Amino acid sequence: MSTLIVIPARYASTRYPAKPLVALTGSTGEKKTLIRRSWDAAMSVEGDLRVVVATDDDRIKAEAESFGAEVVMTSPECRNGTERCAEAHANLGGGFDYVVNLQGDAPLTPPWFIEALIEGIKGSDLDLATPVLRCEGAMLEALKEDRRNDRVGGTTAVFGAAHQALYFSKEVVPFTGQTYAPDAPTPVFHHVGAYAYRAEALARYPEWEIGPLEQLEGLEQLRFLENGHDILCVEVESKGRQFWELNNPSDVARIEAIMAEMGLA
Repeated sequence: MSTLIVIPARYASTRYPAKPLVALTGSTGEKKTLIRRSWDAAMSVEGDLRVVVATDDDRIKAEAESFGAEVVMTSPECRNGTERCAEAHANLGGGFDYVVNLQGDAPLTPPWFIEALIEGIKGSDLDLATPVLRCEGAMLEALKEDRRNDRVGGTTAVFGAAHQALYFSKEVVPFTGQTYAPDAPTPVFHHVGAYAYRAEALARYPEWEIGPLEQLEGLEQLRFLENGHDILCVEVESKGRQFWELNNPSDVARIEAIMAEMGLA
C-alpha cells in the first residue's frame, strides 16, 4: 500500500514568520535551514515512500528545490498543515493509500517515530494516527517552564486504554503535582508533530466544520475528534534521542544544544 510523506511549510506563521528558512547549526558547525533538516528527517524513513514539500511561498519553494526536494505548490487559503496535505495529495492526482504529515518544525523527529506511525495506522481501522512520547522529568519540566513564561510550546496528549485519543492540549495534561527526577518516567505524553491519515478521510477533512476546541487550542487534529472520528495514539520510544519542536525563536538554541549533545550534524 502506497504512502506519501508531505512536509507542509508556510512562510507567514503568526508566532514565528519565515520559520522554515531559519538556519540551525548542527554538531559539526554546519548550518542548514529548518525545512532542509525536516526534509532530511523525512528522507531517513525506511520504506517505499514518496516525499514532498507542500508550500504556498516561492521563497520556501526555492530553498527546498536548492537541495533537491520535490515541491508541490498549494493555496495560501489552507488553514493548517492537514488542509495543506489534503491539497498536496489532490494536486499530485491522489492515488496514495496513506498520507503522512511530517510537520516542518520537527527536525529532531527520528525515523523510527514515522515508521511506527505508518505501521500503526496500517494495523488499525481508524482514519488518523499520531505518535506520542512519554515525558521524562526533564521534558515535563521544559513543557511547564514554557507555560510559566506564557510561551506556547509543545502539545500534550491524553488517551484511553485502547490508545484512542481523549484530548490534546497546549496546556500540560493530565495534571500531576508530583516532582520527577530528570530521567524518571512521568504520566504526561508529549504529542509528536506528525500524523498518518487514510487518504479518503484526509480528502474529507477540509469540508468538516471547525469546532470550538480546535479554535481555542489551535490544534488541527481536534477537528477529527470534534467531528466524531477517533484518533490512534502510537506510543514511540526515544531510544536515547531527545525530541523538541521549533515553536518559538527561543527554541532555536534548545534544538541546537540537543543536536550538539546528540552529535547530529
